[in-house]
Amino acid sequence: MKNCLIIAEFLSDDNKRMMKAAAEKYGYSALFYDDTDAAAGDISCAEILYTADYHAVLKARELKWCHTPYAGVDKLISTGAFDSGDVILTNSSGAYGRAISEYIIMASLMLMKQMPVYRKITDERGWVQDIPTRSIAESRIAVIGTGDIGRNTAVRFKALGAESVLGFSRSGRPVECFDRTCTMDEFAENVQDTDVLVVCVPGTPETEGLLSAELIDSLPEKALIINVGRGTVIDQDALISALNEGRIAGAMLDVVMPEPLPADHPLWNARNCVVTPHIAGDMSLPYTVDQTVGFFCENLKRYSEGGAMLHRVDVGAGY
Repeated sequence: MKNCLIIAEFLSDDNKRMMKAAAEKYGYSALFYDDTDAAAGDISCAEILYTADYHAVLKARELKWCHTPYAGVDKLISTGAFDSGDVILTNSSGAYGRAISEYIIMASLMLMKQMPVYRKITDERGWVQDIPTRSIAESRIAVIGTGDIGRNTAVRFKALGAESVLGFSRSGRPVECFDRTCTMDEFAENVQDTDVLVVCVPGTPETEGLLSAELIDSLPEKALIINVGRGTVIDQDALISALNEGRIAGAMLDVVMPEPLPADHPLWNARNCVVTPHIAGDMSLPYTVDQTVGFFCENLKRYSEGGAMLHRVDVGAGY
């Protein structure tokens, strides 16, 4: 049998049974490992990989298709293994809308209800009750990125009574769930009354520094920024300055530069800023894992039968 290597420590027994059955149906032996080091003896001859580890890709000399359980593919693309187009790369875009949009709502409510401020007060055993708070209801939301995560986010904000949800994308074409969509060239003129700005675009050369110092300055003082895309998308130094100078109200960042963030990095002490360690999607939600496994099994069928692959990555575009 040909080898199909599955390198992931988060799979349930049911996930493994499903993947094993799918592999064997199409003539593959499914080999499961928790990490790349454990799989070292079998990687070189693997035709198919299910992994997010670029080290595994570099070692797979017979590789023809790699499926990553994550949506981001920047590190995998950086290996150069997919440049020729001879090796297929697919991702799990579409598996994270539920988990990450819930994180975004949580982050918005934490900042609007002044939870970081109250946490500092209660850590010192203080008792303060008069700090002004805000509501998602009647708020204006802007979302950079109108894909699966952006759409799920728009639906949840609208369900909680947001007055409007504006989307920004490369094309600016209309997208369901958004009241209106614009291009990034139209950003500054459309965010002057924004309550929450959500950033959920992938890390590509095109999106690097997308939220520039100039665009941050176009936001109102009440604006809250939530980033679940990539740390490279925001001018981080400009963000720190805007926070510390009170030019925006706060931020919650699940992605930063670099990762992990050094203990002495000024972002940790930026005014009203909360940093989380890239866990908005992750694999802690079983639904997310089940979705990625489902994508892989469907794509294994398509790969074996010569069909069009789901979520095939455009390596040149970076997603």
